[in-house]
Amino acid sequence: MELYAPILVLAVLAAGFAVFSVTIAPFTGPKRWNRAKLDAYECGIEPTPQPVGGGRFPLKYMITAMLFIVFDIEIIFLYPWAVAFDQLGLFGLVEMVLFIVTVLVAYAYVWRRKGLDWD
Repeated sequence: MELYAPILVLAVLAAGFAVFSVTIAPFTGPKRWNRAKLDAYECGIEPTPQPVGGGRFPLKYMITAMLFIVFDIEIIFLYPWAVAFDQLGLFGLVEMVLFIVTVLVAYAYVWRRKGLDWD
């Protein structure tokens, strides 16, 4: 148990700092609100007007997000495979090639359907 004590202390300190920061912020922060502070930030350009009740986002945003997640998952699987490559042998190599081919087929499908074009 004594091996886990530093981790536990660090977790308690991090949680305490987070709770302290969230509770003290409303009392110490500036309270001068204006229209610019309440608007959504869009990289320094004028915000585009949104219809009442929100608007619909183009499907391209969601496709890009899903592709990002797919390739994140691929990288998450590649790291442990690379670490244990010597122990897995030929079986591990064949399995990873099949996995990468599957992901590349999905990528080729999206590319062919022009899912990556931003126009």
